[in-house]
Amino acid sequence: MGVARYIRDEKDAIKEVIYQSGIRVKPVYGPQDLEEVGFDYGSDLGDPGEFPFTRSLHPQGYRSRAWTTRQYTGFGTPRETNERFRYMIAHGQTGLNVAFDLPTQMGLDSDDPQAEGEVGRVGMAVDSLRDFEIAFEGIPFDRIGSGLTINANASVMLAMYQAVAEKFGYKKESISATPQNDILKEMIGRGAWIFPVEPAVRLVGDTIEYAMKELPRCNPVSICGYHIRESGATPVQEIACAFEIARSYIENVTARGIEPGAFVGRFSFNFNVYGNLWEQVAKFRAARKLWARMLREEYGITEKKKLFLRGLFGGGGSGMTKQQPENNIMRGAYYALAAALGGAQTTALCSFDEAYTIPTPRAALLSLRTLEMLMDEIGLRDTVDPLAGSYFIETLTKQMEDKIRAEMDRIRAMGGMIQAVATGAIQREVARQAYEFEKALQNKEAIKVGVNKYTEGDEPEVELHAYNEAWAEKQIAALKELRRTRDNREVGRTLKQLEQVTRDGKNVMPALVECCRAYATVGEMTGVFREVFGRWQEPSLF
Repeated sequence: MGVARYIRDEKDAIKEVIYQSGIRVKPVYGPQDLEEVGFDYGSDLGDPGEFPFTRSLHPQGYRSRAWTTRQYTGFGTPRETNERFRYMIAHGQTGLNVAFDLPTQMGLDSDDPQAEGEVGRVGMAVDSLRDFEIAFEGIPFDRIGSGLTINANASVMLAMYQAVAEKFGYKKESISATPQNDILKEMIGRGAWIFPVEPAVRLVGDTIEYAMKELPRCNPVSICGYHIRESGATPVQEIACAFEIARSYIENVTARGIEPGAFVGRFSFNFNVYGNLWEQVAKFRAARKLWARMLREEYGITEKKKLFLRGLFGGGGSGMTKQQPENNIMRGAYYALAAALGGAQTTALCSFDEAYTIPTPRAALLSLRTLEMLMDEIGLRDTVDPLAGSYFIETLTKQMEDKIRAEMDRIRAMGGMIQAVATGAIQREVARQAYEFEKALQNKEAIKVGVNKYTEGDEPEVELHAYNEAWAEKQIAALKELRRTRDNREVGRTLKQLEQVTRDGKNVMPALVECCRAYATVGEMTGVFREVFGRWQEPSLF
């Protein structure tokens, strides 16, 4: 996962370099390498802002607009999270990337016995619209877009985001939200799933259809190769899986009688950025090209903006280490460099302390300043795609493209992504690769500085963002008060309506918005879906 193999002789000279994607790197590249891979300027590279967008989505690249900075933020109660939102925005952050705690992700209220010990631990606890009212107090919805890092429950959170914006006086047409909303990657790489595959994908389709009609500035799904990569996938598999997942969502919505051109321009992606610098840059460039070609060749889409591969390139969580944690500051800088050289529209860096804890304000600010230095001090906004024309980079980009295509073909040969996930085929492969990588680290076939090489030196203490039991107590008390004071008859009516439209196969989003306005809880709304859909039984991986 993210470390190239270097084969050396007895004098430590490098004899061979093999990237995780299986590409063997030559010592020297020249014009003949471009000929060997069939490189053509017009079809493989093109001018910035022109098909196939390998170089950039926009003619002037970062000269016309810097990338958006959107650090992952959220912990404890909505009040603590609101304070961190305001802190980051005051220090230059231009968008929000909201973290939710595990109970919220799994559709559990904070007082559910299964939520014990997890309330507010890895993100913000949310039980109802009342919590969003607190968390987003003072946030300008018409100027600050929000990424909502939630998947199985994304339909509930998108409905709640609309409801709170409208309560604050914003028209739904003016708000910008991007729920991650990628349940297939959860089943492959992370595990925060609730419902069986088919109804879970239906909910994704409902949000896409609804956003297309009612929320024109929202991106209803952020397809997340990031977590698949974190779980053991190669960079090639990260992109291939993401695009085949996108295909599954496209097919769900087109089966409703909606043309792809009406909604694919609203798809967003979340890709990982840790590992070998050159491999990551080539991955991003190849991905932009492949996505545009896929949409044009397979779905007949020609409008330029609808061919854009839009999203967030960042994170790098698996690259961060507990050992010698200050090394992660440098790692983060190189990951940010890879994202910028790869043409990221939006970036978010894992902070140096994230291997230990929720980022402290100091660590989060360091990550933000790293991104800002690249923009304003190091020169990443000087020219578009500064690596374009490199014999090495262009050859590598073409090789990455070919390998991603082959992997996409292999997934379709399995019966498509939904079938591959339902049977556990993809999960087994990713899990095996993660195991092999750990063995490679232990055997020093893969090198990680400070982990299995250069391990001597100080181990500075890292300030921990300790879990506070009082968060859960405050959250549960607020939840009990909400249940006591809300109009429970109205709650019951809206939940019954939600159940009916769910059973009837209608789009659930309007009913969810009504439930949120009545202050139905996350657990109550998700409970309706559990009753109708049941729970997914994960296939055996071994």
